[in-house]
Amino acid sequence: FIERLKAGDAAAFDTLVTRYTHDVYALLFRITNDAEEAGDLTQETFLSVFKAIRKFRGEADLKTWLFRIAINQSRNQFRWWARRQRGKMISLDAPFGESETPLQETISGSFANPEEKILRREREKVLTNALHELPDIFREAVVLCDIEGLSYEEIASVLEINIGTVKSRIARGREELRRKLVDI
Repeated sequence: FIERLKAGDAAAFDTLVTRYTHDVYALLFRITNDAEEAGDLTQETFLSVFKAIRKFRGEADLKTWLFRIAINQSRNQFRWWARRQRGKMISLDAPFGESETPLQETISGSFANPEEKILRREREKVLTNALHELPDIFREAVVLCDIEGLSYEEIASVLEINIGTVKSRIARGREELRRKLVDI
């Protein structure tokens, strides 16, 4: 499959896009909290992948490599915004409040009655506001770990940092998030 991609096989690239668009979009949405921006960045990510696929060495999993490109696209966009005095990005993330239930389960769980749906929306709003205040480096690491389910090694590859730094950023991000949620 990789060799077909490197050879410029359009059908292979269509398969790649079909297989990974949802994952890349979901990651970018969690980082930006903006559906339109996530869609644009997803397209830019796959355009970059198309241009760079010949450089893929296979040292990382293909999905990990795609996530690295997506994260870099979001960082580039954020830098562009920062230069033009636009707002900061928001995201979704880790265990919520005093509950040990991961946010991924909280968000993806199905709720039987309207009260639970309203409670879920309120929790998401509170969490989104708290995440808005997290530094990007912590938010990226926590999203990749707790939402996307990547291993420390995969996160290190995506963010191009060492594993110790990954662990530190996740721990500090979770702690900062807990602190913000306790204050609410």
